[in-house]
Order: sequence, then C-alpha cells, then structure tokens
Amino acid sequence: MLEAQPDPSVVTDANLRAAITATGLAWRVRDTATQIEFVLIPPGTFQMGCSQGSNQYGCYSFEQPVHQVTLTQPFYMGRTEITQAQWQAVMGYNPSYWAGANNPVEQVSWNTIQGFLAQTGMRLPTEAEWEFACRAGTTTPFYNGSTDDNTLTNLAWFYFNTCSGGTGCGTRPVATKLPNAFGLYDTLGNVWEWVNDWYSDYAAGAQVDPPGPATGSYRVFRGGSWANYSDSCRASIRYSTGPGYANNDVGFRAARTP
Repeated sequence: MLEAQPDPSVVTDANLRAAITATGLAWRVRDTATQIEFVLIPPGTFQMGCSQGSNQYGCYSFEQPVHQVTLTQPFYMGRTEITQAQWQAVMGYNPSYWAGANNPVEQVSWNTIQGFLAQTGMRLPTEAEWEFACRAGTTTPFYNGSTDDNTLTNLAWFYFNTCSGGTGCGTRPVATKLPNAFGLYDTLGNVWEWVNDWYSDYAAGAQVDPPGPATGSYRVFRGGSWANYSDSCRASIRYSTGPGYANNDVGFRAARTP
C-alpha cells in the first residue's frame, strides 16, 4: 500500500473521495512483483457513450445510444499504461516500435496481452470500467470537464502535439500530461488501450456490471493515440479490430480485482 486515503490534491472532487473511502480499500497501491501502481476506482453509476461532442466534432453513431451503467464493485486501475520496462520485466522481450523504457508498450495484440495478464494475476478492464475510470465523474468529451478541443493538449499526446507539432510522431513517456480526477494518466492519447470486451453496438437500456457480448469477432480498444485527432481522443470513443491485431499505436492498461 502506498496511500490509504485519496490525496485531495489529486482526487479533487469530494464526492469521488468519499466514494473511494467508503469502499474501505486503500486508494493507491503497488503490485509487489511488478512494481506497477494502481489506484482504486469506486462503484458508481454513469451515462456511458457520447452525450455531447466537442467544439470541433459531434458524436458518432457508434458512441451511442447513451445508456446508464452501474458498476457495483470497486476495482483497481493501472495509474499508467503498461510501459515497455514493465512488459519486458515480465515477458522478457520488448515488441515496441517507439523505443523508451517509460513509454507505453505497443505492438501488442489482445491475444498476446493474455500471457502478461496470466503471469501477473492482472486483467483487462471491461469497456464500461474503462470509460467510468476515464471520465472520473465528468460527462464531457475530455476528462478536464471541457468541450474545447484546444485543452486536450494539456491532457494527452495526440497528433497535434506530436506529429504536426514538430516534435516527431510516436509515443511519449507515460505520466507527462495532466491526470484525471482519479489520478489516472494518459487514458486519452499516447496509445489506444485494449479492453476485455468483444465489440457490439450499444443497447439503450440500463445495465449493471456489463461484461460485453459473450462472443464476437472484434475486441474493443479505447482512448485514442499519438496518431489521432481530438475526435478520437475522448472518453466515449471506441473502435475495434481482431484480437490478433498489433500496431505501434495500440497498448493497454491493466486492472485488478481487489
């Protein structure tokens, strides 16, 4: 355990702090074997999907319909995307194109990640868990509570501050942009993050602890990457591809069940 109670300078919302404290679980912990850091995400209810677009981009049909989701159990979410150093320490090799020990691991498929998870006792978050954790109580496209695409540069590494910003395409070291109100870094941008779910269109009805479809052809990834514009780096965005797909803008973030 690193910190039992949520730090008010990080979890600035009193309601979120109260929800975390009410679980009776430590807020910030570190996995002993891997040294991967996690923060606690409390139970809660939220509106999943795109309820409002940004100043530059509207909602896409595949982000809708907006529907109520209730998560009844707390879970731990990795404070950062899994880094290349963390992956190599477990798996013994580094598949990444953009080299950097503290950069997120990429060129890892959903299938390949299962080996890492099996060795560490971790798991991928569900799609609903991911969005709830990314939003951290917000309903806006970006987790700073804004609809202004220009504010995204403070939160995320994406096309306009990597490729077109003159600093070079590719990933950046994790935790170098502002975190959200749960203390999570880079949920938007840097690399897309695989989640556990098979892909399907959203249903309109309210759901409780949705695990995603029982079967499918494509797995979901969330959050956008260094290669994307701001329309693909927002809390509601979702894309999917085959579970064997690997690319230099796709990585993951681990979760743990308490």
